[in-house]
Amino acid sequence: MRKYSAEYILSHCDHTDLKQTSVWQDIRALCDEGMRYRTASVCIPACFVKQASDYVCGKLAICTVIGFPNGYSTTQTKVFETAQAVADGADEIDMVINISHIVSGNVKAAVEEINAVKAACGGKLLKVIIETCLLTEEQKVLACKAVAASDADFIKTSTGFSKHGATPGDVSLLVRECTGKSVKAAGGIRSVEDAETYLDLGASRLGTSALVKLLAKEVD
Repeated sequence: MRKYSAEYILSHCDHTDLKQTSVWQDIRALCDEGMRYRTASVCIPACFVKQASDYVCGKLAICTVIGFPNGYSTTQTKVFETAQAVADGADEIDMVINISHIVSGNVKAAVEEINAVKAACGGKLLKVIIETCLLTEEQKVLACKAVAASDADFIKTSTGFSKHGATPGDVSLLVRECTGKSVKAAGGIRSVEDAETYLDLGASRLGTSALVKLLAKEVD
C-alpha cells in the first residue's frame, strides 16, 4: 500500500537529465515537466543553466552539477564552475567530492574544498556527492564526517554514472553518520517503491529521471 501521494513524492524529486547527448529541446521538456508536476528542481548540465533559468522565470529551481562525474577537477576549477553556474541562474549546486581525499583519509582537504565551493555558491544550496559505490564502509563514514564538518547543506549518494547508484544501506548510513545535513538519494531510482523506501529511510531529495513519467497520470 502506498504511503505517500504522487504530489508529495514529486515535491522531493530533482527531475534529472544529465545525458551527454541531451539537447535544449530535451532540457526544455524536462523544465516543462518540472513546472507542471512541481518537482523540487530540475538537475541539468551546466551548459543549459542560463537558458533554463531564463525559460522558467523563477517558477522552478534549477540545479546543476560541478566536477561531474569524477570529482577530480582542481578546487579552483570547481569554484569557477560554481560561480559561473550561479551567475547563470543556478539555484542549487551538486558537486562531486574529490574522492581521493576520502580514500587517502585527508578529511581536512575534503572539508576545505567543499567550503570553497560553498563560498562560491553565494548562498545557494550545496549538495555533496560522495559516490558511495566507490568507497568502503569505513570510507563512507569518513566522507560523512567530512560533509558533516563542512558548510554544505546536503550529502548525496551518487552521480548515477559509476558502478551503481543509491542503495537502502547507503542511505541509512548517510542519514545516521552525516549529522546535521540533509540526504539526497540518487542513481537507480526507477520505481515508486524505490522512492518510498528512500523517503522512509530519511532522504529528503531523490535524484531521478523516472518518477515523473511513473506518477504523472496520478497528478493530471
